[in-house]
Amino acid sequence: MQTSQNHESLDGATRFYLQPLNELESYLLAPSDNLDHCISYEGGSHCTQFSVQTPEQYSAIESSTAGGSCPAYNSPSTVSFSPNGSPVCQQDRLSDMNHSSYINCYSDLSRSGTVDNVNDLEHKLRELENVMLGPESQILCAQNITVSGALNQNSLEAQLSKQTVEMIQRRNVKEILVACAKAVLDNDLLTYERLMSELRSMVSVSGEPLQRLAAYMLEGLVARLSSSGSSIYKALRCKEPTSDELLSYMHFLYEVCPYFKFGYLSANGAIADAMKDENRVHIIDFQISQGSQWITLIHALAARPGGPPHIRITGIDDSTSAYARGGGLEIVGQRLSIVAESCKVPFEFHAVPISACDVESEHLKVQPGEALAVNFALMLHHMPDESVTTKNHRDRILRMVKNMSPKVVTLIEQESNTNTAPFLPRFMETLDYYLAIFESIDVALPRDQKERINVEQFCLAREIVNIIACEGLERVERHERLGKWRLRFSMAGFTPYPLSSFVNATIKTLLENYCKDYRLEERDGALYLGWKNKDLVASCAWK
Repeated sequence: MQTSQNHESLDGATRFYLQPLNELESYLLAPSDNLDHCISYEGGSHCTQFSVQTPEQYSAIESSTAGGSCPAYNSPSTVSFSPNGSPVCQQDRLSDMNHSSYINCYSDLSRSGTVDNVNDLEHKLRELENVMLGPESQILCAQNITVSGALNQNSLEAQLSKQTVEMIQRRNVKEILVACAKAVLDNDLLTYERLMSELRSMVSVSGEPLQRLAAYMLEGLVARLSSSGSSIYKALRCKEPTSDELLSYMHFLYEVCPYFKFGYLSANGAIADAMKDENRVHIIDFQISQGSQWITLIHALAARPGGPPHIRITGIDDSTSAYARGGGLEIVGQRLSIVAESCKVPFEFHAVPISACDVESEHLKVQPGEALAVNFALMLHHMPDESVTTKNHRDRILRMVKNMSPKVVTLIEQESNTNTAPFLPRFMETLDYYLAIFESIDVALPRDQKERINVEQFCLAREIVNIIACEGLERVERHERLGKWRLRFSMAGFTPYPLSSFVNATIKTLLENYCKDYRLEERDGALYLGWKNKDLVASCAWK
């Protein structure tokens, strides 16, 4: 935020050379009685500060605030005030040199007793004026001091709308957070600064679910206003975890919340049902990550009546998951090979270490005689569509897969709408969606537990910040609700593949190990996992 200052004209200030000599003498010989009313020195140890900060000067919330206290936000741009409210201007004090100069100048004048002529008097007075007044930026007098009054907090509050002031007084975190987002959208920096200041005292990464979520959404607003875009993942100012640490956080979230297990179990059930009579099975996973999903499926196919099929898994991945694994796709291949060998299942692994957006049919090496299954688990929303680029990878990949004639295609996606929604509706959607997730984590883990803070910070917060702060290709979190996915799959030529009742019963049994507020619902051939009344994850299959 920029603060404008009105510099009054010199004509409005006291002009020493126009005063009678005796008045001039009273100013020069008694600076302690007069000049101190115009100039406040740094003599006191107590002073208040009013800070004017730009958005990028806000420091980010770190996990070290686990005690519930707020982080310190420091600004290099401050105007200090003495205890009586007078400003202490860092650059506008008279130096000892200037003080000596105007005393010497006056001494020369007074020693002469009288002045020989008017020209000498005018010359001396003008010389005195140049020393006393100096550059305009150094003028400090009683009339100019009054401009500082416009910088105090009361004046700033007076510029805010009545509704904003009343909202601040109510101290409702959600209300203030949404109003802060609207101020960012409207480029209302005055309101944004004030609401931001208020929110910093109300959020905490170890507080209630809304307080924790608001802490990260606040960082998203800061990053958006500072246009941090390409460096968005640095916005949280937290140490990048090692690969082992990140993997442990992801595993921790996998264990305490059923979202991933629900998706994997429903997808595996559809694939097992479609492949029950096949001898050669080829599974293409467009985001294989750790490969954990396929361990249970290998065991299930190994126990199939008549013996297991030959299984080949093609794993597609990018550098992000490679970092979490601590290595390339060969780690996944070795892990799954060991599982298959223990189950006496013929097995092959084919690694495709590229981004899913770059995949072409020749990368997948589909062979004649294979029954093909394709898995899209929580990854299609990362692909840009027609709203971002003319290439529209989201629909291109679906058409490419359909041309391979798969027996089954499984889809698991978050039930949220953040792809093409404008900023403010997207902000509201993110708030409602992730609040349900934070609430579900809250019942599973203590609020002051370090692992919970790490899980939310490293597995969820960066998604939240990316959704809020980024646009265009820089925004990779672009969720769509199942209704939109249905349309995309239908346009690509797919038809729904019904999920078996056995899978539904198995998932219901799984949820018995979690909080009763989780719910499972089947609608229009798809399964929805929700928290209370909020749908969070949808799963369905196509052919």
